[in-house]
Amino acid sequence: MWIADNWEDYELIDASGGERLERWGAYVLRRPDPQIIWNGVNKEKRWNNADAIYKRSSKGGGGWIKNELPESWNIGYKNLKFVLKPMGFKHTGLFPEQAANWDWFSELISKSGRKIKVLNLFAYTGGATVAAALAGASVVHVDAAKGMVAQAKENAVLSGLSDAPIRYIVDDCKKFVEREIRRGNKYDAIIMDPPSYGRGPSGEIWKIEDSVDELVTLCAKLLSDEPLFFLINSYTTGLSPMAMQYILGLRVASKYGGRLEAGELGLRATATNMCIPCGASARWYL
Repeated sequence: MWIADNWEDYELIDASGGERLERWGAYVLRRPDPQIIWNGVNKEKRWNNADAIYKRSSKGGGGWIKNELPESWNIGYKNLKFVLKPMGFKHTGLFPEQAANWDWFSELISKSGRKIKVLNLFAYTGGATVAAALAGASVVHVDAAKGMVAQAKENAVLSGLSDAPIRYIVDDCKKFVEREIRRGNKYDAIIMDPPSYGRGPSGEIWKIEDSVDELVTLCAKLLSDEPLFFLINSYTTGLSPMAMQYILGLRVASKYGGRLEAGELGLRATATNMCIPCGASARWYL
């Protein structure tokens, strides 16, 4: 398991009964997590006085019950800064476990000794984008949601990267990749964080089990002659990290050699000092 344990502004306080108790900067949030299938001791007092609690609705969806929580606030990770905005579907605009991947590829980029061009697909609010840019890469950031791309731009500005070579694209990721192939564009590194299920801006349907192999196959055509890495993230519990590694082996390692690895991402709960699973990643790199 790759554990994101270098945070100061984020803390997984406890996990029990299908919920996380988390500190995001100065504020404590309580929200659902389907992977937390156990019941803990719950001695942590902050379970009962969180600044906001996400409650599911019997009709589907849900919403935040807020005390003195602002609409948005900022937190940092090392030299990166992010704006947090609690959203309608329990999210905050940031996945803290991804810091384990940010550290991994940032070191690859900074040690490469050359200018690395990164394609970040399903790029959300740009955690990976700003991490790669701060490490010295140029980044093409692609997401179908206009609001998420706008928040990614905010995060870049907060991180002192307003003039960094980042290109923001609001588009369906597969269609963008197909156009890049026709244009003959190449990238030294590719990051993708596809949803389990989603729709593009024109109603395109994405289901990860049916589509990820095809997309990786297309993306492999965009790799430069000297690619640095390829990273796939998944939050689909039924999709094994080894399945993603196998795809990378077929589509990328078979041509370029290099190394493959896959595993779960995790966060350590301070109440128990144990780690909870938070998705999975597969990595290829030279």
